[in-house]
Amino acid sequence: MVFPLEQLVEFNDNIYEITVAASLRAYQMAKVNDPEIEANHDKVVCVAARQLFTKKVTYRIEQKN
Repeated sequence: MVFPLEQLVEFNDNIYEITVAASLRAYQMAKVNDPEIEANHDKVVCVAARQLFTKKVTYRIEQKN
């Protein structure tokens, strides 16, 4: 599967936030060698983005004081 472009186009929230979240999630998945990457035969960023768009994984913004 490729990068979820349809979901990206339909995304109504802050695109910068979801991009940063996908990058960080992809980093996490690569570090632990997540089996979902191999199972989908996809690039790690594509899998991470799909997880965020389908809300399998959620994110939140932490405010720094």
